[in-house]
Amino acid sequence: MTAGKVTTVPSSMQAWQVFVPGPIAGRPLRPVERPTPEPSPDELLVRVRACGVCRTDLHVTEGDLPVHRAGVVPGHEVVGEVVGVGAAVADHRVGDRVGIAWLRRTCGQCPYCRRGAENLCPNSAYTGWDADGGYAEYATVPADYAYRLPDGYSDAELAPLLCAGIIGYRALRRSGLQPGGRLGIYGFGASAHLTAQLAVAALEARVFVMTRSAAARGLARALGAEWVGGAADEPPEKLDAAINFTPAGDLVPVALRALDRGGVLAIAGIHLSDVPALHYETELFYEREIRSVTANTRADGREFLTLAARHRLAVTTTPYPLGAADRALADLAGDRVNGAAVLVPGS
Repeated sequence: MTAGKVTTVPSSMQAWQVFVPGPIAGRPLRPVERPTPEPSPDELLVRVRACGVCRTDLHVTEGDLPVHRAGVVPGHEVVGEVVGVGAAVADHRVGDRVGIAWLRRTCGQCPYCRRGAENLCPNSAYTGWDADGGYAEYATVPADYAYRLPDGYSDAELAPLLCAGIIGYRALRRSGLQPGGRLGIYGFGASAHLTAQLAVAALEARVFVMTRSAAARGLARALGAEWVGGAADEPPEKLDAAINFTPAGDLVPVALRALDRGGVLAIAGIHLSDVPALHYETELFYEREIRSVTANTRADGREFLTLAARHRLAVTTTPYPLGAADRALADLAGDRVNGAAVLVPGS
């Protein structure tokens, strides 16, 4: 093994691999036994304790996102224990608890990286898309992209924070919501249920939730939403900002019509179905804006995890054993998950 320091690990491991991307009902994700990965000199080897199941994993598995690595192991919300440390790594030790997130590498040299916008780096790479992720018993991560994790949360609770939480935080920032503002949230899954709490706790926002799931509407009320309605319902007041957490492009004009003058709609997903033609006067005039959200910077992640330590978030999870990863993705696709689905190896 190339690692500078390593505990004893098995030579092979259980994992899930995308064989041929396609509809989840066709079983594109299948269990395999694979060699346990070896960390490069600048990487950590991590024993996976929990891995969140993200809608982006579904997009990779079903082919909504183009294949970057054939036969990839999905999963980019990984909480685990360091069991191997590459020879060039100085600031991590065997036994550390770390998080592995979506952003895996950037070049550090392009104009975007130099100005602090590494999320726009043309040479960026992503866990569970360009490199194998956490639907496995072990995974690697470049040490500079591993996160220190806050205390006070279980492994399963921490996992969704590493994408759902971080991306939701960036979407909240992109929405421009000011303290005490009115925030509309479309869709109420893993990311939205964390973002809503952060908006209330950190900004004292008034939150209005639009979602089609009855269970999600109940969760939204329990977490402090002022008003809850159906996915395309009109909120009782105009909104200062809105975030679309769904992959449904047809909700974009709906959300724009709900904005007050000068309001901003942030679109949080990596994949969105086609947006219908927009009507300028009713949906864009009065300086309404649409802003996309592209991944995140490491600074976003560190800022969010600091806020998560300060404001204890109620993380709603639905646990699945690693052997049921295909069922977890199918349940996510069918809107049968309340909060965040999390794979827990060994459970």
